[in-house]
Amino acid sequence: MSFLTNLINGISLGSIYAIIALGYTMVYGIAKMLNFAHGDVIMVGGYMCFCATTYLGWPPLAGVALAVVVCTALGVVIERLAYKPLRMAPALAVLITAIGVSYFLQNAALLIWGSSTKSFTSVISGSPVQLFGGQLTITRVTIVTIVACIVIMLALTLFTSRTKMGTAMRAVSEDKGAAQLMGINVNTTISLTFAIGSGLAAIAGVLLCSAYPTLLPTTGSMPGIKAFTAAVFGGIGSIPGALLGGILLGIIEIFAKAYISTQLSDAIVFAVLIVVLLVKPDGLLGKRVSEKV
Repeated sequence: MSFLTNLINGISLGSIYAIIALGYTMVYGIAKMLNFAHGDVIMVGGYMCFCATTYLGWPPLAGVALAVVVCTALGVVIERLAYKPLRMAPALAVLITAIGVSYFLQNAALLIWGSSTKSFTSVISGSPVQLFGGQLTITRVTIVTIVACIVIMLALTLFTSRTKMGTAMRAVSEDKGAAQLMGINVNTTISLTFAIGSGLAAIAGVLLCSAYPTLLPTTGSMPGIKAFTAAVFGGIGSIPGALLGGILLGIIEIFAKAYISTQLSDAIVFAVLIVVLLVKPDGLLGKRVSEKV
């Protein structure tokens, strides 16, 4: 049963990576930029839920709602203040700005909440599910995380393919200039993309802290990097690719910890990414796009 337990734990961890990776892949797919501050928005979401449930005594769902609202607003503010003025700037300038925003959020969290570890109370309660006569135990956090990942992925897929705003997002992703000529508000579309990605980061932050109940100003740093790795692994810009990359990355990490080495698990994860990119540079579900010059 240890194999099955590790597989379920890997899918659960991978589901968190996938939710975070969806934010990366949407922003890159539409705005063609890498928002490396995305991992720190995860941390803000965790702190918002922590403050609501611990200091204000709010119920867990209200804490999650507050985290989503605050992170959604934060994503829009970051895009308007830090990234919108650089719309026509070189990619390197945007990348440096994203790193600067990341450091700003981390240090702001240090000033507000301090550097000591906060004990996060899980927002998901209930006894674990026992299977095979108690040989296999699945926690409620694991179940909710996997279900939330699937629901979010399906909702985003339907949103981008069936709604007017989703069509606008796909048009902006294809050609910003042509989309603007057709009457699409490019700035509003990109802001909405950041809002959705940041809202997903809040959900991922709450699920991450519920599964691993500690909270620090650097909480989202490593998960954010791994989620970006998952997005590249699956094919950045592809919603199904973010899901596939996240799940596979989580499984690889848990199995590496269980059967090889806890210390080497991160190195193994990134080594697998390097191998995949050498074989298929566009990721597992990515599509190579030829550019006319």
